[in-house]
Amino acid sequence: MSQTGGSAAATGISATADANNSDEGFREIDCVRSRLSTRAIIAAEQRASRLGIGADRVLIAAGLIDEETYLRALGESIGMAFEPLDSIPRALCALDDQRLIEKASAGLLPLAIGDGVVIAIAPRATAARKLIGLVEDNPEMAVRFRLTTAEHFNRFVMRCAGNSLADRATHHLKRKWPLLSAGSSNKIRGFAVLGLLAATALAALSLAPFATALIFQVMLAALFVAWLGLRLTGALIPVPGEAPMAPTPDAALPVYTVIAALYREASSVRGLLAAIERLNYPAEKIDAILAVEADDKETRTAIAQAIAAARPRFPITVIPVPAAGPRTKPKALNVALPFARGAYTVVYDAEDRPEPDQLRRALGMFGASGPDLACVQARLCIDNTADSLLARYFTAEYAGQFDVFLPGFARMGLPLPLGGSSNHFPTATLREIGGWDPYNVTEDADLGIRLARLGYRSAMISSTTYEEAPVEAGPWLRQRTRWFKGWMQTWLVHMRQPRQLLGELGAVGVLGFQLIVGGSVLAALVHPLFLAALFFSLANGTTIWRSDTADLPIVVALYGLSAMIGYLSSAFIGWLGLARRGLSSTAWVLLLTPVHWLMLSFAAWRALYQLIAAPHVWEKTTHGLARNSHRAERMVRSLLELEGEIEALKKDGKLAVVGDVRRITGASSRISRPKDIAGAKRPGMSAGRS
Repeated sequence: MSQTGGSAAATGISATADANNSDEGFREIDCVRSRLSTRAIIAAEQRASRLGIGADRVLIAAGLIDEETYLRALGESIGMAFEPLDSIPRALCALDDQRLIEKASAGLLPLAIGDGVVIAIAPRATAARKLIGLVEDNPEMAVRFRLTTAEHFNRFVMRCAGNSLADRATHHLKRKWPLLSAGSSNKIRGFAVLGLLAATALAALSLAPFATALIFQVMLAALFVAWLGLRLTGALIPVPGEAPMAPTPDAALPVYTVIAALYREASSVRGLLAAIERLNYPAEKIDAILAVEADDKETRTAIAQAIAAARPRFPITVIPVPAAGPRTKPKALNVALPFARGAYTVVYDAEDRPEPDQLRRALGMFGASGPDLACVQARLCIDNTADSLLARYFTAEYAGQFDVFLPGFARMGLPLPLGGSSNHFPTATLREIGGWDPYNVTEDADLGIRLARLGYRSAMISSTTYEEAPVEAGPWLRQRTRWFKGWMQTWLVHMRQPRQLLGELGAVGVLGFQLIVGGSVLAALVHPLFLAALFFSLANGTTIWRSDTADLPIVVALYGLSAMIGYLSSAFIGWLGLARRGLSSTAWVLLLTPVHWLMLSFAAWRALYQLIAAPHVWEKTTHGLARNSHRAERMVRSLLELEGEIEALKKDGKLAVVGDVRRITGASSRISRPKDIAGAKRPGMSAGRS
């Protein structure tokens, strides 16, 4: 193995070799020049020069040539064999399964073939150009390499190390940091602590029932008010706008991995691919990975059909997720992570529609911050607001969370419970901290706390991702149950070592964690109890614990004020978020806050039951059912306004026709984008995807 690594290093070749060697020209496409039009060649070279990549990557992304056809032509021109890897037995690769998995993103694979070791390489960036130079300087090196495609490479890894990959995705975090995984449990200790607390409470109730009950209720009310106070503080703390960032030249942009975990999402696939296509980022530098459950044939078929129909410019890797272990989104993400070849990784859900500038905005935030910034969270906004009352309230809730108090929490330096989507990470950091916890059903919140404990921080950007909210009570309840169960798991996991947690987060961080994560669950659980006690006291003229009425005003004030403060503060935060979104006209839905709180409480108690009975079951939320989109409505209005302005300019004679502009300025049309290249003739070439 060391010999193999030494060989690759000695040659100066990597699968993602960088090159600022414009003086070398674009020799990597000499092998296919005769098969393409001059127009396509010129356009590909211009774009490759601007992006700092090989012209072969541009041609493949444009669909003018498929990767295998290109690599076979390259191999013939430099005397290097093409290796499909499908018939290569596992025994010919000396790497153990873990090392093989780690090579998935590198594109380099040592194989014992013949009397020595050869390196199968899936060239990326400018690696093909480097290979040509290597063989020209050392012709004998041609036999030490074999070319293969990324698809063949990934298929080999899955065939030979699929079981180990599933095991790694399921157990890596639990083995590395067992106390940070919801899959590791110490039931004996947990039951002992609960038993001790229960015995103490029973003893206190038997000795002084009223005093104990009153103290307990006052403590709960105090925690409840503190939770509300933190949310209001986060909402009111001033958050400065993001400083304007100088545009990064396309050549300086790194490869960016986009991961989406899909399960029963056939109806959402086309929209997701279209959303990725709209990102303002070079298609050749997007590394899209779709992690699909191995038995989900419908979604995999939909992906194949969508790719055939739309022919997206960016390469797409479809990774089948083995059935071993819990069937959860974080496990699927862990399966995909070893294949990520980008310097940065973002996670999207099937229904997500990120704003086109999001990747560049996230990179700008990382570039303007120190190495302790491990995650950038984009803001989430509900798009199908008009579909139902639940969707309308969901919109207000998300606006309050992502546009109001979460930015304040980030500004305060508190541990940030991440949203389940649009999380951007440096890929190396994500691997370093163990990826996601496959046993936690709100892996996002857990990951945000774990990052803080390991010395990292999270930040927010103002770029928005639009999402779809459940429109009916059943899907909403299942989703909220999962969220509450995951927050309970997160709180229990990170409270296993309270003293260590205090040392890692500090007093302010621990207080924030208790109120943000624990307070959200506690508020939902105790709210119906407070209401029940309030109604009992009002109906019977006495408290639950005493037959006289001496303390009735105190109890009524305690319960009543807690509920009113909770309703009003939540409604205020929701209204503030809607106002910032320009959706104040929908704020009337906040009148349903008391009803919404009761629904949250039902979901929380259901989650508590599931935490005991089915802790790792993931209740799937169905997407692709939205009937309305206020994002699309805004786009239509903008287009109509633009059309009106153009017509007005035409009437005033202020709009020059295209031919006049070219004649006046001397401008000439140039082809520089893959979609322009795709319009060129394709003599003798078969279209395909990388």
